[in-house]
Amino acid sequence: HRAAGRPIVLATTTPYDLVKPLADLLGLDDVVATRYGLNADGTYDGTLDGPFVWSAGKLSAVRDWAVAHGVDLAESFAYSDSVYDTPLLAAVGHPFVVNPDPRMKLMAAARRWPTLDLSAAADLTKDVSSMAKIPVVNMEIQRLALSFTHPLFFPYAKFRISGTDNIPASGPAIIVGNHRSYFDSAALAVTIAQTDRTVRFLGKKEVFDAPVVGQLAAAMGGIRVDRGTGSDEPLQAAAEALANGDLVAMMPQGTIPRGKAFYDPQLKGRWGAARLAALAKVPVIPVGLWGTEKVWPRSARVPNMLNLVAPPTVTVTVGSPVKLGHRSPDADTKRIMKALMDLLPAESREQHEPTAEEIALALPPGYKGDLQHESRRRPGTD
Repeated sequence: HRAAGRPIVLATTTPYDLVKPLADLLGLDDVVATRYGLNADGTYDGTLDGPFVWSAGKLSAVRDWAVAHGVDLAESFAYSDSVYDTPLLAAVGHPFVVNPDPRMKLMAAARRWPTLDLSAAADLTKDVSSMAKIPVVNMEIQRLALSFTHPLFFPYAKFRISGTDNIPASGPAIIVGNHRSYFDSAALAVTIAQTDRTVRFLGKKEVFDAPVVGQLAAAMGGIRVDRGTGSDEPLQAAAEALANGDLVAMMPQGTIPRGKAFYDPQLKGRWGAARLAALAKVPVIPVGLWGTEKVWPRSARVPNMLNLVAPPTVTVTVGSPVKLGHRSPDADTKRIMKALMDLLPAESREQHEPTAEEIALALPPGYKGDLQHESRRRPGTD
């Protein structure tokens, strides 16, 4: 990089005053680090002076530095070992993973990022692009992903899980859950992992584009749905997965309800799960999810991964198979949604007039749509 004339910058959560001397000794060109406020006498006052340079905050700080110095991130290189630097690596043209932590190893596999393992001597005269990619040796990527769905990998959520014995120990089944958050897929993955089974997620493409959980869903063999095409291909792919004995998970609501619709005690579903069940003739296992919106509200672009001291509780309740008639997708969808509602806490069935703040939490960032439309959409035929 020196030979190519590129500036070398250290981006770190570590306090600037602590890490700047190290950067100077290494001969680096600049440091982007967390800065802390000072009193008049030069002692720290306990406040931040600027952003907390971590995860998405690190990317924001690096972007500010790049703009100030005329640097194009699309032409830049970034290196990290931590999954929390995923936003930064995803923003540059040349991301590299170095001695990755377990979750970053999974992320690198899902995104096909080059990985450098410096635990053993390497020929550093080689061009870095020719170095080894992450190996997935003697292990199917689904099994690798399964190993990273333990609650300990999500320290910003406290899981309370029950009823996993209702998930078949072997053979196909459709796992259906209510939809409250992009974190729902992670909660389902953690729950199903307790049975030592893998699962394939059927979901809209936005879920697979979501940070962290999207890569997890993709790595576990997810089936992407682009609703704009109206294609039956995802349904057929899910049916094939079931024919192979897999578990397939999906959210019959199709999308997270927005605004006031989020607080409607009556869950409305699309016909996809009922159609798939009629096609495959396999059990449909309902899973009630509650509290995922506290981890990742609809209004946030990323989950709240900083809440480690008092993480919100995510309650996951797995119910017994739903009895379906396989004759009417509308009737079967209503049966599925009732089974899901029955698994939720009593407060979910109370009519609730949300406050303006609660409505804002249930809307995507920068939402400009028609709030009245949100309470009318998602009929079964949609």
